[in-house]
Amino acid sequence: MNTRTVLLIGGSGFVGSRIAHHLSERGLRVVVPTRRRERAKHLILLPTVEAVEADVHDPATLRRLCAGQDAVISLVGILQSRRGTPYGADFARAHVELPTQIVAACRRTGVPRIVHLSALKSAADAPSMYLRSKADGEAAIRAGAPDIATTIVQPSVIFGPGDSFLNLFADLARRLPMLPLACPDARFQPVYVDDVARVVAEALDNEGSFGKTYELCGPTVYTLRQLADYVGVLSGCRRPVIGLSPALSHLQARVMEWLPGAPMSRDNVDSMRVDNVCSGCALPFGLAPTALEAVAPSYIGRAVPRSAYNALRGKAHR
Repeated sequence: MNTRTVLLIGGSGFVGSRIAHHLSERGLRVVVPTRRRERAKHLILLPTVEAVEADVHDPATLRRLCAGQDAVISLVGILQSRRGTPYGADFARAHVELPTQIVAACRRTGVPRIVHLSALKSAADAPSMYLRSKADGEAAIRAGAPDIATTIVQPSVIFGPGDSFLNLFADLARRLPMLPLACPDARFQPVYVDDVARVVAEALDNEGSFGKTYELCGPTVYTLRQLADYVGVLSGCRRPVIGLSPALSHLQARVMEWLPGAPMSRDNVDSMRVDNVCSGCALPFGLAPTALEAVAPSYIGRAVPRSAYNALRGKAHR
């Protein structure tokens, strides 16, 4: 394939913005639909990126956006939803119905390529609504074959400037005298946002990626306790980390669901019952994953001496 034009759905967000930068650097023309153009103003200065106000959940609008595109990159994802079986209506709309509509629009307009961002450990029998809905979204994307060449990427938790993962711990460390932590032994293999963007950009014209699903991870596995402690060091606000039992983890999440922005939900806790760790190589296409320690100090708190990393390295068996 020779991709020249891309519809980047979800392109104004944390991951999408980095993908837009990578595609623009390659000279591709990128259309980023957004409900409010103001939310994509940080992309307007990119020479080949156009932000347009549009509701991608409207089938007619989606078909109009897809017309004339060489590829669609599907990124829309949410972390919170009303509860339901097998998942709530918000997850259904964002993770299942929208991918289904994207496939239908691509077929109708002749778009031959979709790259879809899902989530590591998505499965129909997963313990959380989030992971179950992501699995059904993947099934909807795969249903586009053989008319459409599809590739699915499943990242672990994503870190980088502006993330809602490490920055959340930094904010809590600044506000609280101690950190009561749900699921302290949950395991993660965080992946750098620019690495995710590089994989998506590389996959577009890589025919070997057609029909494939790729897990995306960083080079190191950490427990949630290790990550929270490390962020405390970086922020200059190291706090005692108090690990909560499964029952208390759910109770804490239930309370936090009522806070502004709902920083954690019971479904998030359910997701952490599955290790968020890759089963094979960290990244495809021969790409080398970026270490969390090489990036996090640049955007979390103050600079710290190299010796401050020793405890984390030891716990991570490095």
